[in-house]
Amino acid sequence: MNNYLIPANTKSGQLILGIFKPFDLILLGTGVLISLVMLMTFPMSSNWQVIIVVLPGLISAFLVIPVPNYHNILTIIIECYNFFTNRRNYIWKGWCVKDVEDIPKESK
Repeated sequence: MNNYLIPANTKSGQLILGIFKPFDLILLGTGVLISLVMLMTFPMSSNWQVIIVVLPGLISAFLVIPVPNYHNILTIIIECYNFFTNRRNYIWKGWCVKDVEDIPKESK
């Protein structure tokens, strides 16, 4: 029998740890690094200061979370932006005179 086994996600072999692109790791590392620098720089005297300091790391982590049918949240945001900002051309292909073959006319 001809049984073929096709992996469900063939692109995961090209990703780091099967999840991340290099840009994803750079984005995550940058956000976490900014948060760490801010933790060392600013005093943590109130809750809102802690939230502001940790926010860059949380935002970058949120953007690289893997989701089904897309790569991650950043990919969804980019796809939505492209959909709403780019021009969309819908080609209508339906019942049309040009699509029908010429039918020979019967003699009278």
